[in-house]
Amino acid sequence: ADEAEKRPVTTETLFEPGSISKTLNAVGILKLAQDKKVDLYADINTYLTSWKFPYDSLSKGKKITLAQLLSHNAGLSVHGFPGHNIKAQFPTVLEVLEGKSPAVTPAVRSVFEPDLKYQYSGGGTTISQVLLTDVTKQPYDAWMYENVLKPIGMANSTYAQPLTKEKRHLAASGYYRDGSPVLHKFHAYPEQAAAGLWMTPSDLCHYVIDMQLAYKGKSSKVLNPEMVKLHLTPYNNGPTAMGTFIDDLSGAKYFQHSAGNDGFCGFFYASLEEGYGLVVFLNSEDGQFLPEIISSVAKAYNWKNFYREPQRKNSPVVAVSNDVLKTYEGIYVYDNTWAAVAKKDNDYYFHTNNMDVKMHFTTPTRFFNTEFSAVKEFIKDTNGNSMGYTRTVDGKEYPKARKITNLDTLKLESNVFGDIGWYLFENKKYTEAISYFKRGLQLYPKDYTMLMNMAHVYLFNKDYKNAIAIYKAHLKDIIAPGNSWENQMQNDFIYFKEHHFDTQPFDKVFAELKIKKPMGY
Repeated sequence: ADEAEKRPVTTETLFEPGSISKTLNAVGILKLAQDKKVDLYADINTYLTSWKFPYDSLSKGKKITLAQLLSHNAGLSVHGFPGHNIKAQFPTVLEVLEGKSPAVTPAVRSVFEPDLKYQYSGGGTTISQVLLTDVTKQPYDAWMYENVLKPIGMANSTYAQPLTKEKRHLAASGYYRDGSPVLHKFHAYPEQAAAGLWMTPSDLCHYVIDMQLAYKGKSSKVLNPEMVKLHLTPYNNGPTAMGTFIDDLSGAKYFQHSAGNDGFCGFFYASLEEGYGLVVFLNSEDGQFLPEIISSVAKAYNWKNFYREPQRKNSPVVAVSNDVLKTYEGIYVYDNTWAAVAKKDNDYYFHTNNMDVKMHFTTPTRFFNTEFSAVKEFIKDTNGNSMGYTRTVDGKEYPKARKITNLDTLKLESNVFGDIGWYLFENKKYTEAISYFKRGLQLYPKDYTMLMNMAHVYLFNKDYKNAIAIYKAHLKDIIAPGNSWENQMQNDFIYFKEHHFDTQPFDKVFAELKIKKPMGY
């Protein structure tokens, strides 16, 4: 649980893995609906009193509902939250929603009209947190403990943020991907519903078992059959229900949610009908081997339609020349989702869902990853260059991925441009990262996050002239009421320091712009 203290993990150790918090939050909101305190399909502003969602032209006159928030169909911004130094000032939940300093994320606003399509939004979940406190007139963590966690069997868990002193001796310390510790052991998340649940794996198993029994007709300790169905049935035939992701593997249905906070990661994956499942938490961001764990468990316990061993056995791996592999390098997109192929440690890896997974080739063009079910095959032009790849699962073809070769005509959502640019930045592909940020800013010129990240890339690429020019041009800008460009820039520098980036370039910025080093730096 803590390397320096030589403290081992026990069954009582608390983890802060992140987004699984959304699953239990959904149970809380569904409990309110069950008790007739809220209508899942009414305008959220009907119940919000401490804050109102500011509808604008992007919502096209449509109102946002709790059902949409819980299923990520509200068309809202802010995917997730980076967390805050527990010894520094961190924002209130209302400051988070407005993007006001010391919040480090933009204001939660409409990106497109609600119910148009799925888009993951921790910002939307945070709205549901505020709504719950407005309706119950109680602190979020207290109400959730008494009405959800305790009755469902998660008595050791808590939404308290920051974690209370009485429980800190039970908390695992978080570690970054490179093995370095999170400053002061872990971060605080005022976005409790989206990322702030401290729990043990055993506690979460009680929730999983309760839902499995309820799905088969037995009584849940918290929800009635109608609400359980909403929690475990896809919303609008999408990938999510209200609080969970639903996988249909050739008729075998599973519910699941993954998670990742600074220094932590984890997931749960469980059958809806067969009674088996798995919960795994790590006090590390390096969760690359988690899919291997679930595959091994699925194989050992014969999970229905999950482990595809015949594909491995009947598909001997072949060697592919580096010249051919090099033609596959690049960024690929499908359904507003992206993936990357890159060389790493003298091997080739497929990057998606924030994971780098090894590519196993069965022909010079066809490959699979042990972590994912799809078989993929590269499509080439007459010159042998990759144009994209097909995706097939159990003989069923899914939309093809296309390789990005011309940024001038590329159109993606702003968050996708931002995510690709950040991935390239983290992998020190600075020139490519700048190209993606530039194209994104052509389409979304008011995206301050993308603009600032482009300045950061210039800085780390030692192009101080362009970095300073962007910082200086916007130094007095107001990103959102209460949050200036300067504040956001300082918060970003704290983030870089805590994540062990080289801090020497920052000193040049502070000196050139004549600004003070931020608290915590």
